[in-house]
Amino acid sequence: MSATQLAAASNAAVYASMVTLTFAMVSFAISFASGRRRVVVVAPAPVEMNSSGSTAVLTRSVGGTPTDNQTGRRSANIGMSLTWLGFVVLLAGVVLRGVWAGRVPWGNMYEFSITSALGILGVFLLISLRRDVRWLGLFIVIPALLTLGLAVTVLYTEAAQLVPALKSYWLIIHVSAAIICAGAFTLAASTAGLALVQSRAERRGKSGLARVPSAEKLRTLTYRVLAFAFPLWTFAVVAGAIWAENAWGRYWGWDPKETWAFITWVIYAAYLHARSTVGWRGDRASWVAIAGWAAFIINYFGVNIFINSLHSYSGV
Repeated sequence: MSATQLAAASNAAVYASMVTLTFAMVSFAISFASGRRRVVVVAPAPVEMNSSGSTAVLTRSVGGTPTDNQTGRRSANIGMSLTWLGFVVLLAGVVLRGVWAGRVPWGNMYEFSITSALGILGVFLLISLRRDVRWLGLFIVIPALLTLGLAVTVLYTEAAQLVPALKSYWLIIHVSAAIICAGAFTLAASTAGLALVQSRAERRGKSGLARVPSAEKLRTLTYRVLAFAFPLWTFAVVAGAIWAENAWGRYWGWDPKETWAFITWVIYAAYLHARSTVGWRGDRASWVAIAGWAAFIINYFGVNIFINSLHSYSGV
């Protein structure tokens, strides 16, 4: 294929993935709207005698209708299938972009953004292989779609040769770690936000969001994801420092990108510490997790686009 054909194929794959993910979002939304949490109600009477001679209190459960539950499960399954399809199509778009450019496909903000969207979907789908996280699909597909939408409308740029500082094998090592962290941080921010909503509902004695686990289970999932991502982010920061010494002759210069990377690291370190401190568990820890994601987003978009930095490679 010619360069023009490769470029067209890559762009078509990215747009096709956006269409697919849009349908996935609608399916997850239908599932979310159809679900109603079943609540166990303890009935004060009647009391019946069991085989051992003791009494047993009868219980009954109320909640969504069978039709609601079936519709929700079917829609969630469709959403997951479409998410897998969108991931594969987007992967093809990223690979074709790299073939077109003749290098790894994250030399500018457009390329990094579409690859980050791929990372968000990839982390979610990887977790889905081990546990049922269909309830989380809506809150993962939306940020992935927003990232892709920003990439194709604001950040798009033609593939170009790398600036000298980026011509290093550290580009593969450092940026690939950051992309995985982007997916993990986004997923953790989603579960932390849901934990805040569920926690508030539980304090009021309500059932909370449909199909979504309890606040404590959401906090546990947030912790496990960040416990995985934090060492990887630490590696990314250290690898970036080694790369900086190779490119600019110094390991650390408090460049805005480096500064915000360090701020992000500090916040997530504080989160992990908060989880081990009784007084900062619960909602407080969830807020710290969200703050870490916000710092990452500032580092991701703000520094590259609005601040004059050695790392300003947005291409726009």
